[in-house]
Amino acid sequence: MMERYDVTVVGGGIAGTTLAAILGGAGLKVALIERLAPSALEAPGYDGRTTAITFGSRRVLEGAGLWAPLAGHACPIADIRVADSASPLFLHFDSREVGDDPLGSIVENKLIRRALHARIAELDSVTQIAPATVSALESAGAVAQVTLADGRVVSSDLVVGADGRDSFIRQAAGIETVGWTYKQQAIVTIMGHERPHGNVAVENFLPAGPFASLPMIDTADGVHRSSIVWTETLENAPLYLKLTGDAFDAELQRRTGDWMGRVWEIGPRFSYPLQLRHAKRYVAPRVALIADAAHVIHPIAGQGLNLGMRDIALLAELLIGRRRAGLDLGDPMLLARYERERRVDNIAFSATTDILDRLFSNDIAPIRLARRAGLGAVNRVPPLRRFFMRRAMGAAGALSRLGRGEAI
Repeated sequence: MMERYDVTVVGGGIAGTTLAAILGGAGLKVALIERLAPSALEAPGYDGRTTAITFGSRRVLEGAGLWAPLAGHACPIADIRVADSASPLFLHFDSREVGDDPLGSIVENKLIRRALHARIAELDSVTQIAPATVSALESAGAVAQVTLADGRVVSSDLVVGADGRDSFIRQAAGIETVGWTYKQQAIVTIMGHERPHGNVAVENFLPAGPFASLPMIDTADGVHRSSIVWTETLENAPLYLKLTGDAFDAELQRRTGDWMGRVWEIGPRFSYPLQLRHAKRYVAPRVALIADAAHVIHPIAGQGLNLGMRDIALLAELLIGRRRAGLDLGDPMLLARYERERRVDNIAFSATTDILDRLFSNDIAPIRLARRAGLGAVNRVPPLRRFFMRRAMGAAGALSRLGRGEAI
């Protein structure tokens, strides 16, 4: 049995479902294929992480009709403090310097997924096919076809690979990647603390890697919370992951300091290896890649999903405009434009995060002195500080219409 759509999105994670919601909201007929059931994706044990949604990504979610159900669960970031271990020199980003909006917001991934699934359920133009596994891709003809493990065939003008860093669609399309694995592992958890965080995010660069404390909204019973992204060496990460109770809390306290008073782990705790991976091409005949299927970066600046949101915003704008003109959504010129406009931005961020990790994740004295002086220097130059803030907010550079807060 063959089913026909305008666009097939493979991968029902946050990126893929956001794209499906935007396209479906504009009337395109979309198939959204995911190997896990929606209930499994929403389960707390599946993904206990949080996401830093930049100002620019919030605009994209607003355009998709997704921000309103999330706004009450999002903790605004009013300030970001970037420090180098115990150095008195630091970089301070204050959102009031660039306007009335916060620099970003921290939202739990499970809540983002819940809002996405609720939005998809409202759209008759989006068909969610889950759980289902794609076993084959054929995209060389007048239409693209994906074959599911149960024998069903889904055809469309375009297939979008949103199926993560190990993307089946990318591999089936013959697209190679370049990159490497860092000798680091991320430990992710949620931390309770005695004093309120004041909507301040802290990124403290330690010799093993950055330790980030990201503000979250309080629990219903008033417990102050922050999301922790702790980068540790591959050698030591397993040792810390084995710690429980007071021993783990002591390590959190040692890295956090005392500005929030006593701290303790609320959990759940996750860990994953870190890598940089970049697709040599973002497109193939009737295929486009977005988010982690196209690029995976170090979490040092919390920009991974936000880069994916910029992919989504541009691709959605191009596809919706093309459909309104009654033209083929898999047109090579459209795909070439998407790749050309997104590639430079993604490579720039990939390189920046890689350089920052290499520069700060060491304790070599001359480098340590130079980077601390650099942080202090940037902090003393307001125009330069505001430039970095706008870039971190996703409010600078070439932006799509959604990224500028405009309707498509």
